Amino acid sequence: MDRQYSFTYEELLACGRGELFGPGNAQLPLPPMLMFDRITSVGEDGGAYGKGHVRAELDVRPDLWFFPCHFQGDPVMPGCLGLDALWQMVGFHLGWLGAEGRGRALGVGEVKFADQVLPSVKKVVYGVDLKRVFRSKLVLGVADGFLEADGKRIYEAKDLRVGLFKPEAT
Repeated sequence: MDRQYSFTYEELLACGRGELFGPGNAQLPLPPMLMFDRITSVGEDGGAYGKGHVRAELDVRPDLWFFPCHFQGDPVMPGCLGLDALWQMVGFHLGWLGAEGRGRALGVGEVKFADQVLPSVKKVVYGVDLKRVFRSKLVLGVADGFLEADGKRIYEAKDLRVGLFKPEAT
């Protein structure tokens, strides 16, 4: 099977509209909740555990929607948005593998924030390294992730869990 290993912003928007993996399958959120501008690399192997990886980037601009409201006069990217980006990437990986169902974040084991994403940052790089993919009634991806701001690792997340769910037959 010919697979694509990187995705442009327009292709990520197509994923958000349900056009990339097909109706009823994994989708990325659309803007403003889509938290990256491109996926630079996705694979079934590689990463810290040799079981798959995703790398994505966000070009940070001072006019991004969250800066004026979080916090007024003290703009910072909410940490939960960086965490959500990592969950988005795990779900994307499951859809990219061809697994069926709609993605949902199911939890995270541990999150550490060492610094913050300010409007002065130019680029955020996100990474997830798959640890396990379970394929049974529930498709479940478990991964560790990170966020780097201008090359400095400032977020780490352990045991990100995303499941794919098929609609119940009625």
